[in-house]
Amino acid sequence: MGSLILIGVVILAIIPGMLARIYAVKLQDRIIRTEEQFRYYILTTKRLDPSLTLAQLIALHFAPDEEFVSLVDRTLAENLSSDEIKQAIHEWRADYNRV
Repeated sequence: MGSLILIGVVILAIIPGMLARIYAVKLQDRIIRTEEQFRYYILTTKRLDPSLTLAQLIALHFAPDEEFVSLVDRTLAENLSSDEIKQAIHEWRADYNRV
């Protein structure tokens, strides 16, 4: 009986840590989406096409400003996957603030 209580306590102790990690990653994804929409607007004075997926936006996040707009246009025209976007980036923009 005591071992079942101990297992239950351990499980209940793990759940908050898992939830905190999930919330942090979801929040970071939302921030990246907002950053890239804003960056595209600053560079082009146009709104970013909402058909881009989160995976595509995260891949585009690593492109420098010089490549960003043309890579967005190419992604929309050719429906590039996140791996294809990453391979198309010539000069990587590092992100040292990832969770």
